Amino acid sequence: MVLSKFMPSNPKFSARFAEAARNAHATAQALVDLLENYTDVEAKVQRVRDLEHVGDRLSREVTNLLAESFIVPFDREDIIALNADLDDLVDDMEDAAVKLSLYRIQTPLPQMVQLARVVEAQCVLLAQGMPLIEDTGKVGELAKIAEQIYTLEDQGDDISDEVQRVLYDGVTDVPGMIVAMRSGEIVDLIENASDQAQRVAKTVESILLKNA
Repeated sequence: MVLSKFMPSNPKFSARFAEAARNAHATAQALVDLLENYTDVEAKVQRVRDLEHVGDRLSREVTNLLAESFIVPFDREDIIALNADLDDLVDDMEDAAVKLSLYRIQTPLPQMVQLARVVEAQCVLLAQGMPLIEDTGKVGELAKIAEQIYTLEDQGDDISDEVQRVLYDGVTDVPGMIVAMRSGEIVDLIENASDQAQRVAKTVESILLKNA
């Protein structure tokens, strides 16, 4: 790694990660659109699925690029971790969208929309920050972006806690219990996406600290 600091690295890594962050943002936008405008559900779920396939392709490209590259911009284990974190972020959003369809949710909980907006805001920040990960002069700027992502994750936790407090209020029969359980599972998946966005930010911060 020390040697790599004095040799040109492959710029394709940062380009792939920036593209993956933009794809995560597009996925979050699609999830918000699905939840806020709950019509044409199957078509909108398919849109999220298509974006998840794009994320998988980008993840494979990074893996292949890593295998082919002698000089890399930062530690290989960090490249692997960041690649996995970005992939998991999109996977969580896709899981939530798919479950809305599979469980035939008639009306999403308002908190699902709120959480999806939190994730979208986090993904906006990731898309802004990811192109800067190899620029040691941008450490302060990236730290501010990471802090905003952490604050949003706290907001997501508060929304999820609210759901847990009221999820079963007024539930008096088995069908109602099933709907509540399934809705709770989808909320958890969207919260997982928010947690995952935070993990991406932490991985980026770790990379910056190692290479400062």
